[in-house]
Amino acid sequence: MVKITDVRVRPLVLPLRQPYHWSYGIRETFAVNLIEIHTDQGAVGIGECTVAPDQTGTAAILRRLGAHLVGQSPYDAAPLIARMFHQEYLGHGANYMRASNQMFSGIDMALWDLQGKLAGLPVHKLLGGAHRKKVGYFYFLQGETAEELARDAAQGYANGERVFYLKVGRGQQIDLEITAAVRREIGNARLRLDANEGWSVVDAINMCKKLEKYDIEFIEQPTVSWSIAAMAQVRASVGIPIVADQAAFTLYDVYEICRQKAADMICIGPREIGGIQPMLKVAAVAESAGLKICIHSSFTTGITTCAEHHIGLAIPNLDDGNQIMWQLVQKDIVKSPGLAPVNGWLEAFQGPGLGFELDPDLVAEGERRYSQR
Repeated sequence: MVKITDVRVRPLVLPLRQPYHWSYGIRETFAVNLIEIHTDQGAVGIGECTVAPDQTGTAAILRRLGAHLVGQSPYDAAPLIARMFHQEYLGHGANYMRASNQMFSGIDMALWDLQGKLAGLPVHKLLGGAHRKKVGYFYFLQGETAEELARDAAQGYANGERVFYLKVGRGQQIDLEITAAVRREIGNARLRLDANEGWSVVDAINMCKKLEKYDIEFIEQPTVSWSIAAMAQVRASVGIPIVADQAAFTLYDVYEICRQKAADMICIGPREIGGIQPMLKVAAVAESAGLKICIHSSFTTGITTCAEHHIGLAIPNLDDGNQIMWQLVQKDIVKSPGLAPVNGWLEAFQGPGLGFELDPDLVAEGERRYSQR
């Protein structure tokens, strides 16, 4: 039986194509911790983690967690991660499921990549097979001003994009200006807004009323993530559908959102819930409440995009406008396959594991940027 011999963590810093504007401020780089799980048969599984709140600190945590994997079978992913959580978190009084999920997501991702490579099968085959031949993604608008966002929207519309996604929560005046500017450029195409917890209940209700004339498909996480009840109050008071995002970080969050009828859809990704296998669980909970899953991405590379794509192929109750983030970096470390959707759609991957090949030079460049911080 194949055994894990080593777990390596490689911190990377990757510059963005342009500054990223949202309700939390402005970002100019992605930082990720690359995870490599090596075996005695030479196969290597690769995943990645986001790094909040500190890249060096989270890399140290990953190395500590990775020590639990050495000598173990990569086919025991779920019980190994459960044991790590109990021993390294609960056993020390650290019931930080939201933080631990961000660590476990990269480990789980690498273990599934490894299992697929060992079996010679794409990960979605190991998850039970694909429910669809392709997965739909939205067009993620970028820019600061209404003019910049309008230009980006016009380009996307000219390229045949189906679903547009705009960050709001930056202030009432700018929110209304940028929404109007984008709507003018995209005609009757679908437009989604994400407030990223930027509004109070009263602000959210008032803003929804002002935004209704722009034919908004939904507004994502309008209120603070800690209060599911606040989001439920907004949903009950407005005509625009409401989607949960930052409020959904654990299986228990998803259950409560469904129970309280706080959202019309759940936006969640492997970074929040702890990896690929846990995404199947949250999809099942949402499905039982009649809700779809919209895959949420994060400040990550094409590695996570590949993992999210296999998830999208495997779960039955999937939305047709999911999120990807790799395209926001200047140079993605994934060399192949091509990850750019065509008219908002990306075909199924057929390569073993998660199905990607990395560019070693870009990985090394990311390591140098980290070391120079």
